[in-house]
Amino acid sequence: MLYIKNIKILSGKDALASLPDRKLLINTINAHSYNTAQEDKLFAEALEKGDVLIPDGMSIVKAFKWKRWMNGPKNRVAGADLFNFEMKKLNEKGGTCFFLGSSEKVLSLIKERAAMDYPNIKIGTYSPPYKPEFTDEENRLMVEAVNSANPDLLWIGMTAPKQEKWAYRHWKDLNIHCHCGTIGAVFDFYAGTAKRAPIWWQNNGLEWLYRLLKEPRRMWRRYIIGNTLFLWNIWKE
Repeated sequence: MLYIKNIKILSGKDALASLPDRKLLINTINAHSYNTAQEDKLFAEALEKGDVLIPDGMSIVKAFKWKRWMNGPKNRVAGADLFNFEMKKLNEKGGTCFFLGSSEKVLSLIKERAAMDYPNIKIGTYSPPYKPEFTDEENRLMVEAVNSANPDLLWIGMTAPKQEKWAYRHWKDLNIHCHCGTIGAVFDFYAGTAKRAPIWWQNNGLEWLYRLLKEPRRMWRRYIIGNTLFLWNIWKE
């Protein structure tokens, strides 16, 4: 079980600039992932033992304020914020960025856009099989692909909790010396295969409502039932 009050969560977008330039595993947390971690022990462990946890959801920020927990984040830091910050930083000095996850189509679109947005970054990609669990051989090939690229920045996008658990399991196998972010949906947002909520919705903590209105049949359980469950779990803490 994940006890959010005991976890140190990165507070504010400005704090991204203070992260040390070394091997760091950066995960995100929102209401959905918090709920999932209550039932998934390995996922909870991955979130607790990663190097950095950022509040990718206003629900997390508001929960700390509501409960008056003093170690909580003051502002939301979305996975897309992390992506933009890290990519701009790397582009200034030049280097290699590796994308692990998603489909060949999405990765191709990412490479096309990144070539224009970040001309000083060399992009490497690897698309693993789309399946719930990987074989030992598939995991080996994924690790080898990352290590061979020896990137200056690594993104993993396989949806939560799969991506966090994979990174946690194989963290010691990855011979990298850079930041690694598990950012899931950001792959699709950046590729343009999925649309993120407009800025007004984001700034007012309503991105979840935008997604619900856009895809009610797919998202109603996650947001209507999930948000209620989140409030109940936080109240119990």
